Amino acid sequence: MTAMDARTAARFADVIRLRAVRMVAPHGFGYLGQALSSAELFAALYAGHYDPGRDSLVVSPGHYVIAAFAAAPEAGLLDEESLASYGLDGSALEAIGTERSPAVDLTGGSLGMGLSGAVGLALADRLHDRSGARVFALVSDGELEEGQVWEAAMFAAHHRLSSLTVLLDANDSQVDGPVSSITTLEPVAAKWESFGWAAFDVDGHDTAALDAALTAAVADPRPSVIIGRTSTRHGLSVLPEGTDGHFIRLPADLAEAAVRELEARLGR
Repeated sequence: MTAMDARTAARFADVIRLRAVRMVAPHGFGYLGQALSSAELFAALYAGHYDPGRDSLVVSPGHYVIAAFAAAPEAGLLDEESLASYGLDGSALEAIGTERSPAVDLTGGSLGMGLSGAVGLALADRLHDRSGARVFALVSDGELEEGQVWEAAMFAAHHRLSSLTVLLDANDSQVDGPVSSITTLEPVAAKWESFGWAAFDVDGHDTAALDAALTAAVADPRPSVIIGRTSTRHGLSVLPEGTDGHFIRLPADLAEAAVRELEARLGR
């Protein structure tokens, strides 16, 4: 990724944020924090690493599907106009992803299940000799409290599923509060490495660092995890202090202020 590409990806991250704000605004609340924290992860992935016609995309925590939807128009996976139906009764763009969610190959139900599905997709690619195909899985740090994640990680390393890359959104946020106050996960990178994975611990809001990590991950013969250190408030300064990043209330005046802030930064 060139410097210009990095700037383009950073701009795309704000486009994802703007779309997410507009998707949540009609409801007055929603999973906005997940889009704010993972925007650069999706932007860097879409900026030259993920090919929807070849690769698979797994969004393990179903409520993160808002970010996948917001990124999808860039790859022609959704019409931007369809984002207005997010969370409405009968819409395919549900607030929590399901087996029928567009723009992703798999999204989870109970948290912690997505990596197992991603492992299955990577193994299937190998069995069907789909050389060059990759599997990218978005996983949240709260999911690391689930034993199934580590079982899947152990299986992937044993079978050297080098086509599998996990994007770990380490935003220290879950429904009960900060992840770090509930379960000690650190040292996260060392844990993955001890399971036989290549681990890259980076600033999850730095698109150039994410691009470099993705490039190194693809070249590594082991399954890989990119630990992106993020915040559920990043990129939106108008959010009040103490805003709950897991499920954000967005009254009309705050939504308008958020749109103005992002449009100003995008020059719209």
